[in-house]
Amino acid sequence: MEKHDGGRSAQIRFDDPWYDALASGWGELDSTGAPASAPGPPAPRAAEQRADAAGIYLEVQQSAAFQEVRSRYRRFVFPATVAFFTWYVAYVVAATMAPDLMAQPVAGAVNVAMVAGLGQFLTTFALTWAYARHARLRRDRAALDLRWDTQELTRGVGR
Repeated sequence: MEKHDGGRSAQIRFDDPWYDALASGWGELDSTGAPASAPGPPAPRAAEQRADAAGIYLEVQQSAAFQEVRSRYRRFVFPATVAFFTWYVAYVVAATMAPDLMAQPVAGAVNVAMVAGLGQFLTTFALTWAYARHARLRRDRAALDLRWDTQELTRGVGR
């Protein structure tokens, strides 16, 4: 085990803009880069940097590239949600309103209700796979490009 001389340990500064957004209110740094000792109004320079960064994020959010990523997301998620919810409700309604139909044997002791119940699990996995595939093929590259551009812009704010 190492012995320490009791001096201040080195401060680590994360330059990732996503870190500050996720840790807002925790681990805040003052204008000198040291941890803020007490809650209070931020230093003027830090407030200006935050305002500039907020402007960058708003600009990116209003950009055509960001709107395209959101549009691709909505075009997949909304119809998929409606389809899956309809399938789920149809199963529940059929189980309660048509017990004779659900009790029809398919093969041996396996009936329509069991097949439909297993179908619920299978469609959940199929939908998860389809979502991941859609994200990988249609959104991930554009979203990474946006994040990269945003990071480049916010790095210039602190300088």
